[in-house]
Amino acid sequence: MKGALLVNLGSPDSTSTNDVKKYLDEFLMDKRVIDTPYLLRAFIVKGIILNTRPKKSAEAYKKIWWKEGSPLIVLSERLHKKVKEHSNIPVELAMRYGKPSIQNGIKNLADKGVTEIFLIPLYPQFAMATTETIVVLANKIIKKQFPQIKLTNFPAFYNNEKYIKVLSTTIQTELEKKNPEHLLFSYHGVPERHIKKSDITKSHCKIDGSCCNTTSVAHEFCYRHQCYETTKLVAKQLNLKEGTFSTSFQSRLGRDPWLQPYTNKTIDTLALNGIKNLAVVTPAFISDCLETLEEIGIEAKESFLENGGEKFNTIPCLNDNDEWVKTVTKWINNWAKN
Repeated sequence: MKGALLVNLGSPDSTSTNDVKKYLDEFLMDKRVIDTPYLLRAFIVKGIILNTRPKKSAEAYKKIWWKEGSPLIVLSERLHKKVKEHSNIPVELAMRYGKPSIQNGIKNLADKGVTEIFLIPLYPQFAMATTETIVVLANKIIKKQFPQIKLTNFPAFYNNEKYIKVLSTTIQTELEKKNPEHLLFSYHGVPERHIKKSDITKSHCKIDGSCCNTTSVAHEFCYRHQCYETTKLVAKQLNLKEGTFSTSFQSRLGRDPWLQPYTNKTIDTLALNGIKNLAVVTPAFISDCLETLEEIGIEAKESFLENGGEKFNTIPCLNDNDEWVKTVTKWINNWAKN
């Protein structure tokens, strides 16, 4: 019997400092998020970050928290409910960090008699700290506790025709409403070293502006390439003119070099250069969350307006968009047929 497991990032259980601290501990102690030796990672996370960041993050979560709970969890649950209703096989929802856990999702499917799982990380682009950590943990759990289950991973879908079409349609709807002068594609940032670590050729990725445009097998696991390719495909689908859109990276942590250009600096520069009406879309996220609702929707908006901008528009993530639901359901049902 076959089943599917949708996996998103996760969220604290509440906006309390203790719950946020617990969540950040699990998240940041993942060696694929902060990829340093364990003792150094423990010193950075437990000795520094968890003594300062949880209170600030808790305040940020309070600004975007819904009555039903964490927006990311609520929106993921809505997506799951709709997909489950139209799927031909059992479908469970899990989070990489927090609840419901991947272990719980696998167990629920196993209890239903599932012996083959279709794992769909809800990230369009591959990255060590997203897709890879989900796949690694799921395989580890299955090997230890459910050896009877076979796992099939759905690959990064950044260039999937159906995904690009749904994303483009969503963006177009918002552009027609807001009529911005410029569209910014803001992706979650990662340290530059993650890009080089993910390079299966160990030589292609230079992060020099040209390697992402040079055909290579390295692109299968290159987050930077996949982000720029997403922008390129959407721009082509929407017939966007050069100069009316750009790509940037947000949410950096620490002092190491992260992918550039940085979103906050890009937004300020656009405002200072005379852009009055700006729209921002965040295609690295399937569900709206702290990074889209607070970092972009509140902080970035304030900065844009302070620097001379007049209209700042955030384009919602795909969330539980009906066409997106149909797309995910079709992927599951097509896999179930084989």
